[in-house]
Amino acid sequence: MADPTPRMSTRELLPLVALTLSAFLLNTSEFVPIGLLTDIAGAFSLSESGAGAMISIYAWAVALLSLPLMLAASRVPPRALIVSVLAVFCGGQVASALAPTFELLVASRLIVAAAHAVFWSVASPFAVRVAAPERSALAMSMIVTGTSVAMIFGLPLGRALGLALGWRMTFVCVGAAAAAALAGLIAFFPRLDAGKPFTLDRLPELARNRALMGLYLATILFATGYYTGYSYIEPFLQQVAAMPDALITAALTVFGVAGLVGSGLFARFFDAHRRPFLTATMLGMAAALLLLLPLAGVPAGPFAVCVIWGVSATAYNVAAQAEVIRTTSQAATPVAMSVFSGLFNVGIGTGSIVGGLVCDAAGPAGVGLVGGAVAAAGALYCLVRLGSLLEGEAQR
Repeated sequence: MADPTPRMSTRELLPLVALTLSAFLLNTSEFVPIGLLTDIAGAFSLSESGAGAMISIYAWAVALLSLPLMLAASRVPPRALIVSVLAVFCGGQVASALAPTFELLVASRLIVAAAHAVFWSVASPFAVRVAAPERSALAMSMIVTGTSVAMIFGLPLGRALGLALGWRMTFVCVGAAAAAALAGLIAFFPRLDAGKPFTLDRLPELARNRALMGLYLATILFATGYYTGYSYIEPFLQQVAAMPDALITAALTVFGVAGLVGSGLFARFFDAHRRPFLTATMLGMAAALLLLLPLAGVPAGPFAVCVIWGVSATAYNVAAQAEVIRTTSQAATPVAMSVFSGLFNVGIGTGSIVGGLVCDAAGPAGVGLVGGAVAAAGALYCLVRLGSLLEGEAQR
């Protein structure tokens, strides 16, 4: 029997490897400050919540820049665009490593955020175009793998480098690896037609899609709850759970590995159990956050929480994206996905702000309880409203 998905040619594989490495580095760069928050705060004589503002600003920048930057870049040929994005990303890493003040560090992170906003709007479509049609799913899975591996190794490795060599060296190392990815893109990424320019003509159609609007609301609640706790996970584990640095790094690694499990559960169960699967991911997120404080002093308790948390985080993200694709027309999907990415970052930014306020008022001990309450509201919404909206859309 013939293989339904023949092996990729070198011409396909090499640019996809460069894109996958780029995806890994973009995600690593986004979340590295979370694992180094205490060190960055100490370097600039700030509180953890003060330094955490950098995470919020980054997320809000991505949220606000995604659509306008896509619109501005829509006429740029794909090869020139992806190479330019990685070049800007490299420059942002160098600027971050050299920043003498916190304000300049934030400004440098905004440069990285601009590259992030464009990259995640075009990475999957470009991957599909590089591969043959029968291997488009494999091409997209490679990009997702880059994201998952960033959660498993990128954040813990960045934290370990920062603890050993100083947080600035983490940005240097990310920048050096990004330069290698950039060289790969220059050498191997093919010249593709620019295609039709990205337009906002589909936004009114999306606004009338009740199931999609429901997904967007659930995503904001999910991401806000998630990052209320996750933005301050390092100071929580350090100050509340009294974990040494090595165990904190191990816990973050467990979180990332659990994300791969969540991806596997999605592949196994989502198609047959869409509504309960999506709700279960919200319930899992709420449970993990609400258990964060009660299990902080229990042996292996934080690791158990990280397992539930990591599984739920990845499973929801991929399931929600699948629902966005399912509930929109093919022509409207790129716009819908761009809005989804922007709103997820709205949740990240809001959660980081809320977590910072909680830290200022009561210390990091309360971030899980507050984040869990927000995630629980999202789970309740999934139970009583979102499921019926999605089923109604499927019957249209």
